[in-house]
Amino acid sequence: MSSKPILIVPGEKKSIFFEIFFKSLKLKSFLSPLIIICDIKNLKKEIKKYKFNYAIEQIELKKIHSKKFYKNKIYVINVKYQNSYIYVHDCFKVAFKLIKKGFTHKMINGPINKTKTLNKKYLGVTEFVAKYFNIDKFAMLIYNKKLSVCPVTTHLPIKLVTKKITKKKIKEKIIIVNNFFKKYLGFKPKIAVMGLNPHCESILKFNEDTKIISPVIKSFKNTINVKGPFPADTIFLKNNRRKFDIVIGMYHDQVLTPIKTLFEYDAINITMGLPFLRVTPDHGPNEKMIGKNTSNPTSLVKSLEFLDKK
Repeated sequence: MSSKPILIVPGEKKSIFFEIFFKSLKLKSFLSPLIIICDIKNLKKEIKKYKFNYAIEQIELKKIHSKKFYKNKIYVINVKYQNSYIYVHDCFKVAFKLIKKGFTHKMINGPINKTKTLNKKYLGVTEFVAKYFNIDKFAMLIYNKKLSVCPVTTHLPIKLVTKKITKKKIKEKIIIVNNFFKKYLGFKPKIAVMGLNPHCESILKFNEDTKIISPVIKSFKNTINVKGPFPADTIFLKNNRRKFDIVIGMYHDQVLTPIKTLFEYDAINITMGLPFLRVTPDHGPNEKMIGKNTSNPTSLVKSLEFLDKK
């Protein structure tokens, strides 16, 4: 097949990933070959548990570059399970190695327990992946065709946000967003930037909205289609959000709360700025839902569809 394979790192052994993965394949077919990097014994257990009827084939890393792949089949690179931390990291290492060798430019990872698996060394998987590839300028995109969002700071405690809101950081995110949309989506986006303070106002002498955010937006003039700062409590109103393709916010929940309220599972998480496409469903492991077979696969379906076209 001509389409590059999609590498899939399921993530935590205890998660809803395989449930939503099997549901996704029942709902849609994909042109890109799907290669799962996981413990094959665990995969077979999950297939049996969810009564999933699909052909699987184990492949060896040494022979993968000469291998012919086909759709309607799952390929597996076996990574033996030791413990959760080692296992997830080993799976990522295999995927990263293949990407660095030019095997493919498409990768999906399932939900990761940030506290346990990342051992509090990284704010999130976005930062973990960027660090591995020595990328300093990157950004998180929660993507929906109608409207997307990007936080300037990611999984950062609120009390630390103001320290990270700088002209350099905001300018960096705007440029990354603009370049990503042009390269992968084929158009220059209309960008809205949110303010930090309620109504973009402050009773303090130093107002980040007027001193930091506004000057950055003005600096782009006619080079990038960006406007703001807009108050957080009104930018997502229907008549406001329809004017833009993406809203850049100052911190994680400032943009993720409204986007998930609007689209629920119909959004995907993309890391912009990497030398490849890394996508993940926009939700966590959801251990409380394991085994209930009631989890919504929409975000994973959208993730696979996005990479399948690239």
